[in-house]
Amino acid sequence: MAEALTQNLDTEVMTINIGPHHPATHGVLRLVVDLEGEVVRGLKPVIGYVHTGIEKSCEDKSYWKVIPFVERMDYVSYFFQMEAFCGAVERLIDLEIPPRAKYLRTIFLELNRIHSHLVWLGTTALDLGAISMLWYCFRERDRILDLFEMATGQRMHTRYFQVGGVIEDIPRGWVEKVRSFTADMPNRVHEYAAILDRNEIVLQRLRHTGMVDEQTLLDLGVTGPLLRATGNPWDLRKAAPYSSYEDFEFKIPVGTVGDNYDRYRVRVAEMVESTRIVEQCLDLMEEGPFIADDRKYVLPPRSATTRPPCTRRSPEIVPIQIDPSRTSSKG
Repeated sequence: MAEALTQNLDTEVMTINIGPHHPATHGVLRLVVDLEGEVVRGLKPVIGYVHTGIEKSCEDKSYWKVIPFVERMDYVSYFFQMEAFCGAVERLIDLEIPPRAKYLRTIFLELNRIHSHLVWLGTTALDLGAISMLWYCFRERDRILDLFEMATGQRMHTRYFQVGGVIEDIPRGWVEKVRSFTADMPNRVHEYAAILDRNEIVLQRLRHTGMVDEQTLLDLGVTGPLLRATGNPWDLRKAAPYSSYEDFEFKIPVGTVGDNYDRYRVRVAEMVESTRIVEQCLDLMEEGPFIADDRKYVLPPRSATTRPPCTRRSPEIVPIQIDPSRTSSKG
């Protein structure tokens, strides 16, 4: 029926710019797109709009001063940027971090993974016309940001990871709030799927669109949900475990053909697996130090860096004597 209606229509390929000043690219990317109706016939990405010189800025910084720079490289997945940098430094200096610090890092990493996928899902659904999904996803995202703020004092760019562990232990009541969130999140994910999996517009725009095969992604060095959507189960948490991931049981969701629908299903399933990892962390985590005790590399606690009272004698204040006879008054 649809083909019959469009057979006699004249179509024209238009070349348009999407970005960099566009809600979907928000200043970071420009796409030169060849469009025929709603079908993309050609696409040329133009990158380089947000080069901030992070590498150059970090050249003369001590290792702990670099952390605020690297977490701004990806403002949605900032905990992963901190883990990549801090983990690299710890390997280079052969510094072992305490078990509790590893578990705390893993909890924040998986919460951040859910946070990142929620932003992706909400904004992607918005671009497809499903505006309600944005509010639903950001509702759960705000709960995660509340947890970040409670533990670190900041909702974004927390600087919580430090070389040797984390900056401080979690506060009282935080674990209970995390357990409440992980108990609710799987049901929320099923609600998202119930809405989107029955939306014909969403399904038509996701299935068999944007297909990229496994070998092309491997040649480009692409990993993560995009590679797993093709059926390749590569995941660094399994292939080369770090931060105690070898202690937990979780599945690696994969797709089949590598289209947009597979990428959507992989991310939705990963959010459920992340809640499982967080719950296991809370069950297995024991009391202990949250940062290594090596003053050669690890910043001392603030209590040990408080400036002592000043013992230097202040200069004496000498009162000035004024001769009343040399003063004059004006009436």
